[in-house]
Amino acid sequence: MKTRVCRLYGPKDLRIETDSLVPPGPGEVMIRVMRGGICGSDLHYYLNGGFGSIRVREPIIMGHEFAGYVEALGSDVNHLSVGDRVGVSPSQPCGTCQYCMAGLLQHCLDMHFIGSAFFIPHEQGGFRERMTVKARQCFKGGDRTDYSALACAEPLAVCLHAARQAGDVQGKRVLVNGAGPIGALCVAVARYHGAQEIVVIDLFEKTLGAAMQMGADSGININMASSRSELAKYQENKGYFDLVFECSAAQAALENVFNLVRPQGTIIQVGVTGELNIPLHLLVSKELRWAGSQRFAEEYTEAITLISRGSIDIKPIVTDVFPLDAVHDALDRATDRSRAVKVHLSF
Repeated sequence: MKTRVCRLYGPKDLRIETDSLVPPGPGEVMIRVMRGGICGSDLHYYLNGGFGSIRVREPIIMGHEFAGYVEALGSDVNHLSVGDRVGVSPSQPCGTCQYCMAGLLQHCLDMHFIGSAFFIPHEQGGFRERMTVKARQCFKGGDRTDYSALACAEPLAVCLHAARQAGDVQGKRVLVNGAGPIGALCVAVARYHGAQEIVVIDLFEKTLGAAMQMGADSGININMASSRSELAKYQENKGYFDLVFECSAAQAALENVFNLVRPQGTIIQVGVTGELNIPLHLLVSKELRWAGSQRFAEEYTEAITLISRGSIDIKPIVTDVFPLDAVHDALDRATDRSRAVKVHLSF
C-alpha cells in the first residue's frame, strides 16, 4: 500500500511524495490521517531548517498535531476498533528512566517525539495520508467528534499542563500574554477552570478576536495608541493580575508582564525562545513565582475528553483548512498572524 507524504529536505524545500506504508504489527494500528495542525516548530523547520540546536539533518515528514480514524489493527490491540476516531499523542517516553518512573513523563531522558528532528534518524511526523503508530499513542474521541478538534488535543494538552503548573485557577484574575494558538487555548483552559477575569494581550486583531471567542473578557492590542492607558490601570498598586500565562517569549512583552502581575503573583512561562534579559528586581521585590511549563503528560487524555464532551470548543482557533496539495500555501498562511491563528491541513 502507498501513501502520500509531506517531506521536508531543507528550508522551504518541502515535497509531496509517495511512500510505502508499513502495515501495523503487534501493538500497532494504521491511522487514516484526516487533519493535521501546523505548529510553530513546523514553521521553524520549514523556514529555517530547525530551531536552536535542533536542525533538520535528513529528510523528515513534519507534523505532530494530527488526528484521524483507525483503518487497520495489528495483533494485541484491545482498546481500539476499526473506525474509531482518534487523536495521536506525539510523545513517546521510554517509561523506564528515573523521571518516567517518578511520573514525570515530560522529562523522560530518552523522549522520542513524532515529527521531531532531535534524533538521528528523525522521528517521522503525521503530515501524510496514512501512518502506522503504536496503539498506546492513540486516544479515542467521540463518535462524532470533529477531526480538526481532535487534532488540537496536543496544543490543548500543553495548556492544561500549564494550568496544572499554576495551581488553583478558580477565582483568579488572569492575564494571557500572546494570543496565538497556545495563548487562545490558555484562555479556554483558564475559563474552564473558573477564572474570575481573563485579559489577553497581542499584536493582531485576528488573534485577539479568536481569544475573545475562546472566553477572554477583554483584549488589548499593544499596537494601538490606546493600549498605554489600558495597561497603565493594571500597573497601579504594584500590579493587578494573580496569574499570567506568558505565551510570547518576547523581551518587551516579558518586561511588561512583570509590571502587571501583583506581589506574590504567579507567571507561568509557556512561550519559548533563546536567552532573555530578566527584570530580576521585580521578581525579587514582588516575591513573584515564575515557573516554566514543559509539554504535557497525562493531560493529553484529558484534552481528548474535554474536546469530545464539548467542554472546550476548539472551533474559534482553527481559522484555515488547506488540502494536502496546497501545503505550501498553508505554511505561508500560518506565518501570517494578522490573517490566521491555527492552520490545518486536510488529508
